[in-house]
Formats: sequence, structure tokens, C-alpha cells
Amino acid sequence: MTGDLLRILGLWRRQGGWLLAGAIVSLAALASAVSLMAYGAMALAGIVGVPPILRVLGSGRVILRYAERMVTHTAMFRALSDVRVWLFRRLAVGSAGGLGFRRAGDLLTRLVGDVEALDGLYLRILVPLAGALLLVPVVTWGAGVVVGGLFALAAFVLPGLAARASRDAGDTLARAAGGLRIAALDALTGLREVRAFAAESRMLALVQAREATLLGAQRALAGRIALAGAVAFLCGQAALLAALSRGEIVGVFLVVAGFEAIGGLSRAGALLGHAAAAAHRVLEAADAPIPVPDPASPAPMPAGTSLRFEGIGFRWLPDRPPVFDGLSLDIPQGARVALLGPSGIGKSSLAALALKVAAPDSGRVLLGEVDIATLPSAEVRARIGWLSQATHLFDDTIRTNLLLARPDATDAELWDALEAARIADVVRGLPEGLETWVGVGGARFSGGQGRRLALARALLSRAPILILDEPCAGLDAETERAFLTTLNDTAEGRTVVLITHRLVGVERLDRIFRLSGGKAVAAAG
Repeated sequence: MTGDLLRILGLWRRQGGWLLAGAIVSLAALASAVSLMAYGAMALAGIVGVPPILRVLGSGRVILRYAERMVTHTAMFRALSDVRVWLFRRLAVGSAGGLGFRRAGDLLTRLVGDVEALDGLYLRILVPLAGALLLVPVVTWGAGVVVGGLFALAAFVLPGLAARASRDAGDTLARAAGGLRIAALDALTGLREVRAFAAESRMLALVQAREATLLGAQRALAGRIALAGAVAFLCGQAALLAALSRGEIVGVFLVVAGFEAIGGLSRAGALLGHAAAAAHRVLEAADAPIPVPDPASPAPMPAGTSLRFEGIGFRWLPDRPPVFDGLSLDIPQGARVALLGPSGIGKSSLAALALKVAAPDSGRVLLGEVDIATLPSAEVRARIGWLSQATHLFDDTIRTNLLLARPDATDAELWDALEAARIADVVRGLPEGLETWVGVGGARFSGGQGRRLALARALLSRAPILILDEPCAGLDAETERAFLTTLNDTAEGRTVVLITHRLVGVERLDRIFRLSGGKAVAAAG
């Protein structure tokens, strides 16, 4: 638990100035509040008159409390933002070929819910603990050793015990939240199929079962929080009774101020178990092994762009059947090649190997006669444009979707790509042109128009190799023919690898291979 939390704190170091400033302002606000109580007590006891500093301390307490909220929350928002960006980058590196066997709902929970759970680590634990350290000698001096001991018990011992007792409950809560999000996301994304098969009641029952599990976990954690709060409250009352028995009003006021300042620490200690579980899940997702790590000393990129697969053996997981067994395939620079085969035969796996999002168990993939295992992944993918059967259009503008391929492209280059993909006239006819919002998954456009936008994005990349993985899946025959005719006209000078289960007849091809039995067999030349 401690190791995970320390790693999270290390990720916050870029915001160290803000975090330190928040702690300083918080301590200043606490000092102002305690001083106000102490001077007020002495004034009531007649030890001193009503000093003018009371007005200063009163105003300062209000101002410093406001400043504390502003600075500490700004620091926390910045720190959590850094964690999210860091986690997203780690996930992106390990998911270049998609999520694979991971669940989108689970990753979303870790990226959103688990990161949010870390905010209490600073706001509810570290900052109040710093204040408690400041107050221990003050309370002990003003109210005696016994009261000081009770204060230390409530401030340090109880939160630690509560954190230890709540670790399992926090882990259960984090996993239950992920389970509910997975079930809800699956139901929403598959809503058409759910309705088509009249499975609403079954899906609802699954979501409700996951919700009940989450509520049970929340109830268990809430019980531990309530118990920790009750014990802390009893410590406060016992300390107040001990201070009253001494008959020193200053000590009584210091006890009230001190226990008010640490009142949430015991409950926060119970929440620390949840934060620790969240930290572990965040780091677990970030530390997932990268399928194809870059070499420590990459070789220089080759001048040529031929693509060759030599004796490839590959399977996605050790316990799954092999996809390829000794596959060899040569794609010369500038050639147009079709790879044919039924679904599940390994056509998309071949694209994954070429894009270096998966690594062969045996054999080599050569780009320009250089093994891509010795080349940096980003440079390999810069040479290969990919258009998949499930190409995603982001819920953003046309411009933003196109710039994904080349962020520095000018408007003229964007329009050139749209012209090449035969979709420019449609975009010009839209009131907002390039600034038109495409909708979720490109819902504003038809299937053919969405594919042409995706093709424009692929062409914009200037990659010398285009891998088209079932680019016409889901299109009607007329739209498919028009799309392939466009492709024939716009991909001149590039190597084109067309992955499909059938040929339409309008493709201009140099070679055709059929995938069968884990090997590539020449079907035509």
C-alpha cells in the first residue's frame, strides 16, 4: 500500500510548488484559527484585555481559509491532471493495436474514478496531518500531557488503524465500481442488439446486480468510516473533559480548536484504504507490459519501403491456437497486393504485425530489408497508413479528425486530401465546412461518407504504405465500387495492401494471396 501511494506522490512532483504552497497556506490558516481561540480564551478569562489583534486574526482566518481552499484544490486538480495524462500515455503505448482482451469500462474506471479517489490523499490526509504535527505541542502545552496523548491518538493512531482495516473494503469498492461501469457501458453500446433480441430485462438485471455489489461495498466502507469517526469523537470528548478538569480555559479552547482541525482525519484514514486500492489499480493499468517495446538502440530507418514477412509464427496468447505457422510473404515497394481469406484467418493479425503493435513468436517482419524489431515503433507507423474495418471518427470536427494523421497540415492540404477521397464537395456543402461536428462515431455522415473521411485522413499522412483492412465492410455494393475506384485513383505511387474476404472486380492489383492454414498462398500474379 505504501509503495503505491509513494509512486503516486512521485507523479505529483511537477506540481510540487502548488502542493507546498497549499500546505503553507493551510498551516497559516490553522495557526490563525488557533491563535484566535487562544486570545479569545484569555480575553474571556480576564488574563488580557480585548487586544486589537483579535480583529486581525478574525479577518485573517476568513481570508486564509478562502485562500487555502483555492490553492489546495488548484494544486490537487493540477496533480490529478498530471496523473491522468501520464496514465493515458502509458495506456496509449500499450494499446497501439486496440484494447485487446481488456475491457473498456474497466480502463475508464481506472482513468476516471480511481484517479479521482486519489484527491483525498492530499486534501484529507497529508495537509491535515501537517496541521496535526503543528498542533501536538500546542495542545500538550495548553491542556496537559494526557490531552496531548488523546490528541495524538486521534490524529495519528486512529487514521492508521482505520486505513489498515479499510484496505479490503476499498479494494472491493474500486472493483465493484469498475464492474458496474463495464455492465452499463456494454448495455449502452450494444443497445440495438439488446432491443432486437428483447434482452432488456436480462441486461437490466445484470446492471442492477453490479449496482447492488457496489452499494454493498459502499455500505461496508461507510460503516468503517462511521466507526472511525465515532472513536475520534469519543477521544475529543475525553480530551475536553480532561481539559475542563484542569480548570484552564485556554486549554479548553485549544482542545476545541485542535480537535476541530483534525476532526476528519480518522474518517479520512478509512478512505485511505480506498485511495490505496485506487492507486494500485492505476499503477497496475499503467505497468501492463508493452506488447512490442522499442529497442534500446534503434537502427536507422531504411530508404526503401518494401514489406516482407519471413517464416512468421504467431499467436495472440500462449493458450490460444496459432494464427500463423511459417508464413512468408513479399510485398515489393509500390506494389498493390490483396490478402484474401475468411474472417478469423489472420488478415488483421498480419496488419498488426506490420504496424508493430504485435510481435511474431518466430520469424521476422522486414521494412525496406530492415527488421522492424530494430526500428522505433513511431517511425514504422509513420511509414504505414492504416484504414481499418472499424475506423473511428471522433466526436469532434472534421478538421480535428483529419489532423489526427498530420497535426501540422494546412487547410489547403486538408482540402487536397478531401478532394482525393472524393468527399470535398460534401464538406463544402456543409454550413460550417471543416468545423462541422461529425457526431459520435461519425453519426452525422452515411457509412460511405464516413469511410471517405477516414480515407482522407489516411491519405493525409503521406505514408508510402497503405494497409486497408476490410475498408468496405458494411457498405452496399454500389458504394463499395465507388470507394474502391476512388482508392485506385488516389493511391498512385504508394504500396497498397488490401485485406478483404472477397474481391469486387474494380481493384487494380499486382498480386493476390490467400491466407490458409497459417500460410500465405499465391492465388494470382
